Parts: sequence; C-alpha cells; structure tokens
Amino acid sequence: MTETQAGTAAEAPPRRRINRFTLYFFGALGGILFGYDLGVISGVLVLISKQWNLNGFDKGVVTASISVGAMVGAGLATRLNNAIGRRRSIMVAAGVVILGTIACALAPNYPTLTVFRFLLGIGIGFSSATVPTYLSELAPMRIRGAMASLNQIFIVLGILIAFLVDYWLQPTGAGSWRWMFAGAVVPAAVLLVGMNFLPETPRWLLNLGREEEARDVLRATHGDAAEAVDREVAEIREVIRLDAETRTGRVRDLTARWVRPMLFVALLLALGQQFSGVNAINAYFPTMLVALGFTTSTALFSAVILGITKFVFTAWVVFVVDRWGRKPLLLIGNAVMCLTLLATGFVVLDVHGKNLLGTLTLILLVLYLAGYELGWGAVVWVMMAEIFPLKIRGAGMGTGAVVLWAATGIVTALFPIISDDNHLGLGHTMWLFAGINAVLFLLTRWLVPETKGRTLEQIELNLRGAGRG
Repeated sequence: MTETQAGTAAEAPPRRRINRFTLYFFGALGGILFGYDLGVISGVLVLISKQWNLNGFDKGVVTASISVGAMVGAGLATRLNNAIGRRRSIMVAAGVVILGTIACALAPNYPTLTVFRFLLGIGIGFSSATVPTYLSELAPMRIRGAMASLNQIFIVLGILIAFLVDYWLQPTGAGSWRWMFAGAVVPAAVLLVGMNFLPETPRWLLNLGREEEARDVLRATHGDAAEAVDREVAEIREVIRLDAETRTGRVRDLTARWVRPMLFVALLLALGQQFSGVNAINAYFPTMLVALGFTTSTALFSAVILGITKFVFTAWVVFVVDRWGRKPLLLIGNAVMCLTLLATGFVVLDVHGKNLLGTLTLILLVLYLAGYELGWGAVVWVMMAEIFPLKIRGAGMGTGAVVLWAATGIVTALFPIISDDNHLGLGHTMWLFAGINAVLFLLTRWLVPETKGRTLEQIELNLRGAGRG
C-alpha cells in the first residue's frame, strides 16, 4: 500500500449500515430542491408582478436568474465532485440552497431578489450535476434506469409541492410569496442531514483505493450477491486502469475522439430538454392563464393539476424505462409534445370564448406535460449519467448540466417577451416549440444510441472500442 492509499484509508469514515431504500431516497431528494425552486416562481410571479409592477423583461430576468446561477454551480461541480466525492458535493449543494432560500424570502425588491435567486441557483447547479451521477453509480445495471429516474420523480414532486404551496398561501396576502420561497428550506435541511448517513459511490471509492468500503456499498445495492459484486469491482478496476493510462479527468478530455460522439449526444439531450418548451410552461403557466381570463386562484389551482400530471407520468416511467428502453420513450415524448403544441397554437389563435379558450389550453398543456415526462423528463438525466466514462463522468455531467441550465435561462428569459402580443404572440410561440420538437424527433431517431441493459463499464468499454475503430 502506498503512503497516499494508507493516508486515505486512515481518513476513511467508519462504515455505515446501508439500507437500500434510504440510500435511493436521500440520494434522489436533491431533485426536490431542483423542482421546488423551478416551480415556486410560477406562483411568486403572479404576486410580485402586481406588487413591483414588473414588465415582461423583468419577469424573464428574475425567472432566468436561477438558471444563470445553476450554470455556474454545474460548472464548479466538476472539480467539486472529483475532489470531495459525490456525497459531500450534494451536502454542499443543500447548504447553499438553504442560505439562498432564506435570502430570497427576505428580498426587499426586484433587483435584490434577482441577485439572491442567482446565488440560490449555484446550489441547484451543484445538485443537478451531481445527483444523477450519484444514483447511476450506486444502482445495479438491471434497475439503473429506474433508480436514476428517481431524480426526475423528485424533481416533479418538488414542482408539485411548489404549486400546492403557491395555491395554499396565495389567499393569505401580498406578502405570501416570501413564505412560498421559504418552503425550500425543508427539503434542503432533510437532504443535508440525511446525506451524513449515506456512503460515497463505489466507483469514486475504488478510484481512491478504498476497496473494502466500495464492496460494502456494492453488497448493499446488489443484495449481498458476491458474484455480482466481484464482477462489478473487476469492471470498475479495468476502467480505472484504462483511465490512468490515458490520464483523463479534465473538461478538455471530453473532446477526445472516442468521447466526442457521446458529448454530442449529451448536448443534444440537454438542449433538447429545455428547447422543447417545458420550463416556459412550468414557470409561466399561471401567468398565461391569468392573461387568458382565469382568476389568480383558479390559475394556481390549474397549475396543481399540471403538477399532478407530471408526477403520475414520471412515476410510470420508472416502471418502463428499463423494459421499453430510453430511445423509444424519447421519440414518443417528442411526438406527443409536437402534436399538443400545434393544437395549443390553433386554440389560442382561433378560439375566442374566454371559458372555452382557457379550458382547452389547460387540457392540451396537461397532455403536453404528460408527453414530456414520459420521454424527455426522466430519460435525459438517466442517459447523461450513463454515457460518460468514469474518470470524466463528473466533467461530462457538469458540462451537460451547464448547457441544460443555459438553455433553461434562454427559454425562461425570452418566453415572456416573444409570447407577448407585440412580438410572436402566445399561439405562434407554441408553434415555434412544436417545430423544435419535430426536429428533435428526427435527431433523436438518427443519432441517440440505446443504453438499456448494459453496465456503465460495458458502455465505456464499447465506447473505447468504437473510438479506436
């Protein structure tokens, strides 16, 4: 044993008793932070727009500020993941979210709130770049898709909780938006405490020479199957050996010839998820309905219906992602989103009765979100955590998350401007998103590979073989 390994072993924490349910529950709880802070702004906007007289540009800035912060956090997560591990990185994310949430709840004006949402976004970026990697590296091959989908389930659960909190608190007065923000402290605190009792991933531990700890984790996640544990340890060792030979681990290594195809797929998935229009709907749905004639209370209740739809379809994906595969779900999702957005555009432009217009818009957007959660909601995070090699998985996920958050910021900043009647208008904006989904359908069919039924190490070894060819 080398001095470094001896030192690492000496610093290793005492072994934890690992329960699989607890492992995956707290591992995915970071998704609630992501979801709650994405969803809560929809109700907050309705209130602060009146209180501070915000125009479309102002709404876009305060909404997109969290995405800009998340880009920074996701970029920093790469080094943080490699330096302190996946588990401690998630704990850092939870701590930053707690501080940022309290600051947002106390913000005295629109510019201050924008700055604090940026700081909050840094913690969300840490979480979004780390949690999928944590789950994919813990889960056995046969259920890896389902376990990584837990991240998306918790994201949409966070959105649903935010919608419910917005609806319940809105009648309490103009200052209720502060309590809406403050609700994020609860899941962040639970996550921070819970991660103290969870292990690091076996892949990160083996990379540091801490094999016994890695085997403890693998036994917990594989159900004490000795043969499965030995096989996985052997595969991880082989990947670590190859990584050591090629001296990978930096962001620039993502441009290596054999990695480039997977980087392209990750960027396609990240950009496609957001340019499909989902966070325009998540963030501005109540505002859209109020503009179409709904009362504030009815608009916020309609958002709860959207949240329930998202949760139900995401939960369903957990049961089919490892049977149907990743690619078919992406294609089905694109088809549903394209058709419902086309129909929504026609309704907004051609239906003039206020009640009928609002009702049809609600129904079509519920169907749109069902298609999104069936395909691009959960599957994108599953695949981005699967396709990158071990040594640069942190860099790959960080890069994917940065691009995803950049796309989120662009969509949420521009939507209230381009959907204004003085520009494209809501109906034509729906058609724009429909066209993007049609293009994504074709690109996915031609370029995205299937990763179902292979271990992370098999995926990497196949990648290396293809790269040499």
